[in-house]
Amino acid sequence: MKIYCWLLLLFAPISLVTAQSNKSIYLFSYFKGNGEDGLHLAWSSDGLKWTALKNDSSFLTPTAGKDKLMRDPCVIRGADGLFHMVWTVSWSERSIGYASSKDLIHWSAQQTIPVMEHEPTTLNTWAPEVFYDDASKQYLIYWASTIPGRFPQGDSASDKNHRIYYVTTKDFKTFSKAALLYDQGFNVIDATIQKNGKQYAMFLKDETRYPAQKNLRIATGTTLTGGYSAPSAPITGNYWAEGPTVLKKGNQWIVYFDKYREHKYGAVTSTDLVHWTEISEQLDMPTGIRHGTVVTITKKELDKLKKEGQWAMGSRKNG
Repeated sequence: MKIYCWLLLLFAPISLVTAQSNKSIYLFSYFKGNGEDGLHLAWSSDGLKWTALKNDSSFLTPTAGKDKLMRDPCVIRGADGLFHMVWTVSWSERSIGYASSKDLIHWSAQQTIPVMEHEPTTLNTWAPEVFYDDASKQYLIYWASTIPGRFPQGDSASDKNHRIYYVTTKDFKTFSKAALLYDQGFNVIDATIQKNGKQYAMFLKDETRYPAQKNLRIATGTTLTGGYSAPSAPITGNYWAEGPTVLKKGNQWIVYFDKYREHKYGAVTSTDLVHWTEISEQLDMPTGIRHGTVVTITKKELDKLKKEGQWAMGSRKNG
């Protein structure tokens, strides 16, 4: 019995450390203001309380595009182990930004991907996102654009009539020609796709201005690149919402979004993607956080990010 107790005491700390190391850590990539200063990061262990890293200063200053903005940064971990990021470089350009990183600290040279250059009248390329498709072993990049006159102007109060477009790539060097991903006859932006069993769930913003919608909905599809349904009823409440990003925790879905008229963040949660509960009041987010994405990282990766923040703050004080 004494030997058993001794062994229990000996290995208990090891088990505790292992459990803590394996605990999921969530990272939120986001921008502030108009995206002039670049990439901001915050972390959380529960998906509700988020702490800004590096004293909420930028991890990457934008250099891509004419306007050099870094809005709507979308970060995923690719099949190659790298973090891949795409973002909006401008309010009016036909390109998006791209960079990759091993550690979210040191980034590759930023590049612009001219996804809509073949459509010279395109007004914009907003809120790009990237999704890795295990079946085809390639990445899907998708975004919202308006091509004047391309679709019936159902919303007479708006000069924009967005639809969701996409390209595919295996190496972020060569890309397919842009194609239409989602059109259900209304003005739509801010799409983000999640795998849900054998289906795909596209969370999106109904951008209809008259009568005003400005809410989040879900479309479902059996294939990644087409056949998405008409949108669901709104999953958000009586407020304007945009920029959804999704976290799956066990059987719980959490959709975060920007309550941009109220200058704060919100969230709803569901276990079946049908019945939704408002949990905005439970959130604790960095001040001024804007449209971004959530990705899971390791404790080791978080520790490096924290260390980078401490080093940066120390350098500023010494400078």
